[in-house]
Amino acid sequence: MQLLTYILAYPFLWLISILPHRLFYGFSDFMFFMLYYVIGYRKKVVRDNLELTLPGKSAEELNQIQKDFYKHFCDILLEMVKTMHLSKEAIKNRFHVENIELIQEIEKEKSILIVLSHYANWEWTVSINNYTKSRGFAVYQKIGNVYFDRMIKKFRSKLNTTPIEKRETFKTMIRNEQEGITGIYGMVSDQSPMASRAQYWSTFMGIKVPVFNGAEVLAQKLDLAVVFLKVSKVKRGYYRAEFIPITRNGKSTKEFEITEQFLRLTEQQIKERPEHYLWTHRRWKHRDKAPVK
Repeated sequence: MQLLTYILAYPFLWLISILPHRLFYGFSDFMFFMLYYVIGYRKKVVRDNLELTLPGKSAEELNQIQKDFYKHFCDILLEMVKTMHLSKEAIKNRFHVENIELIQEIEKEKSILIVLSHYANWEWTVSINNYTKSRGFAVYQKIGNVYFDRMIKKFRSKLNTTPIEKRETFKTMIRNEQEGITGIYGMVSDQSPMASRAQYWSTFMGIKVPVFNGAEVLAQKLDLAVVFLKVSKVKRGYYRAEFIPITRNGKSTKEFEITEQFLRLTEQQIKERPEHYLWTHRRWKHRDKAPVK
């Protein structure tokens, strides 16, 4: 069944990926109309999240944010597909990386962990490794369909990035250290862990929730430098990435210090342009399960 699904879907995805940009974004507009007005894909989840985390917004403002989010959501879904036929130069033109000198300076001394959120376009961040000398690794959650999983890994590898599964991250880092390989690791860190397994709870957008602290644990164990990647949408199809240093020495940080800085930087990013965050995830679903102290 997985192979059949892949065989049926791949030609359609390939066709979308080769469309000229005007037609490409025209199709995104059509997709927005279908998802928002016809199918209503996760509209209740999105609305609940917006009302919960943006209490100061009026109903009219929330309506506009919700619509703008769905338009952006359709864009980024298709831009992931567009990666199939985008050259390195094309992505460099559409995903502008600022202050890359910070990364180039740090990589001379040690490996770097770049943390980011599901904001703007996180998929094209793998192109950062076109500007660095170190080997690039993207931590990701394996896709259930093995054929689509291979396809995604192929796209990312094309941009000088080696995808590694979450469960293999620590082993890969240790092996690289033993072999003297300086690595630049990218990790999206704003997902929601299971409440029963959460090692840390904190406020995120004013709501107490369980948070992942895996990036911090890795940084402290291996003394990695940690940098937050702030991605902004300049205009349709164009993005800007800015590096914000969190620490040069992971071992020297206090417990949960890295995690807290990541959360606060992500909050600031969301508040600036909330429509560019991934609101379809049930990020605050465990808010009523916080342990009582």
